Amino acid sequence: MDSDLQRYLDDLVAAARDVLGADLVGAYAAGSVGLGAYQAGRSDVDVALVSAGPLTDTAKRALVARLRHEALPCPARGLELVAYDRAVAASGTPEPGFEVEINTGAGMPFRCTLDPADRPAADGRFWYGLDRSILHQSGLPLLGPPAGEVFADLTPANLRRLLIEALSWWLALPTPPGDQPAPGTEDAVLGACRSLVRHRDGIWLAKVAAGQRLVDAGDRAEVIGQAIAARHGGPPPTGAQARAFQQRVRDEIAGQSGPAANVLTVSGPGWAATRRRAG
Repeated sequence: MDSDLQRYLDDLVAAARDVLGADLVGAYAAGSVGLGAYQAGRSDVDVALVSAGPLTDTAKRALVARLRHEALPCPARGLELVAYDRAVAASGTPEPGFEVEINTGAGMPFRCTLDPADRPAADGRFWYGLDRSILHQSGLPLLGPPAGEVFADLTPANLRRLLIEALSWWLALPTPPGDQPAPGTEDAVLGACRSLVRHRDGIWLAKVAAGQRLVDAGDRAEVIGQAIAARHGGPPPTGAQARAFQQRVRDEIAGQSGPAANVLTVSGPGWAATRRRAG
């Protein structure tokens, strides 16, 4: 792990323990760190904290004050942190269920939500169940027992529903006009690849690894290779390309088409947001 990132995570856990004491039973790196795909200068830092029980408003606000970028500078674009009650983490619920969430960093708007009921429906409520599914498989323990013992996975029906909700949310976003490459569409395409690999193969992979897995398995969508190349400086797909790919992936997951390999001869999908809880 990058030394600056390791130091930051150590400091984050220490700060969380100062606030929560013995009520902090676990801390886990998720996202690109957990999936072994962290890129300095590009990736965010995703962390999940697990508490012994529900947090008081005082504890929530103290946690926010200690962990926001102004108090603990994040070396990445930003920190996306969510704290869960241990019972929620172990429940396998598809609902948000968090105690507090924080988005903070030099490259992202600050956001703090102290109650899931305050999460705007328009910003998506599917992120959390999907995140906990990834944590169940690949959460990197910073403190506490293995993530697979703390986070329960979703049921197949709930996983399918949340994947469809996520793709539908992305597809509802405005598509950049014109037929020129649109920054961010590579993440939209590769995010859809990750959903498709999880649906087909039952495994969560980092975005680029998921795209490459589909290519290696014979998927014919040229847009996947274009999205992978864009991660290395090439031009990203157009918004229309990204949308078309996402639509076909959603149709397959929803059971409205055969394997995407049979239909993805597109020049690409629609537009998708690249960030999740940033709103």
